[in-house]
Amino acid sequence: MAETGASPLPPALPAHSPLFRAERFVWLTARVLEQRLFAYHFLNGDPDPVETALDAYRNEDGGYGYALEPDLRGPVSQPLHTGHALRVLDAIGRCGGQRVERVCRYLTAVSTADGALPTVRPGRRGYPAAPFVPVVDDPPSELLATGPVVGLLHRNEVWHAWLFRATDFCWQAIEDLEKSHPCEIEAAVAFLDTVPDRSRAEAAADRLGRLVREHRLAALDPERLDAYPVAPGYAPGEHHFPYDFAKSPDSLARAWFTDEEMARSLDFLTAGQEPDGGWPVRRAQWAPAAALEARPRVTIEALLTLRAYGRFVG
Repeated sequence: MAETGASPLPPALPAHSPLFRAERFVWLTARVLEQRLFAYHFLNGDPDPVETALDAYRNEDGGYGYALEPDLRGPVSQPLHTGHALRVLDAIGRCGGQRVERVCRYLTAVSTADGALPTVRPGRRGYPAAPFVPVVDDPPSELLATGPVVGLLHRNEVWHAWLFRATDFCWQAIEDLEKSHPCEIEAAVAFLDTVPDRSRAEAAADRLGRLVREHRLAALDPERLDAYPVAPGYAPGEHHFPYDFAKSPDSLARAWFTDEEMARSLDFLTAGQEPDGGWPVRRAQWAPAAALEARPRVTIEALLTLRAYGRFVG
């Protein structure tokens, strides 16, 4: 006689493609924005629902808040949130028009005296934030915040007065780099991959590639991670791999790595999909909600990188 009062557990899912497993993970865990992004990238979804979901994070000042970047909680607009919003708009082909004009006005208002962006403005005091995102009274301009934003605007042929000084800042910051850390190098690549002066960008990228290899900022052999130091301030085991720097084959950073090094890193990325279908967040975990909200985005990025390199995802 069958038991009553409890529903039977669903049968265990068989091992399917990375995309199949990731889809289940996204429906189980992701915010509406990442669900819509997943549908857009992999299920022939429409861009309009993505833009509608992104609107929930937009503030009247033209910036974005409400933990769009999960490591910064609270409603206050911040450059990191706004940079992430631009990445979403770029991904769906909507990085232009009145919306981006409003974003540029926000960027102008929050820039430092040299015309570039701080990572975090002090207006967010009182709201929770990751310990590795410090809030200071007079934050400096940083390539980490400015480079990806300027790169995205150039990529989409957005022309605004804010871009001129911000572009000059990025060039100077990259030329001044004698030592760095992986996230800053990745921000530089995001700028160099799309800035209009291609010959200058190629020369700068060549120098950065030598710096990356000299200082062992990229883990070139996933089976020998102890040979690659973790950057100061990063979480234990927070290595960065060739695919982190060259997110697609047409990135300038692709030339930094041999075919074998890139293949090993992509094999490692493929193998990193966890039993629940998602990819892990490698940076320090400081709050359950931040970790939960970050993983679907990391999962989507992993799938996009693998697909860009022609790896099977499903």
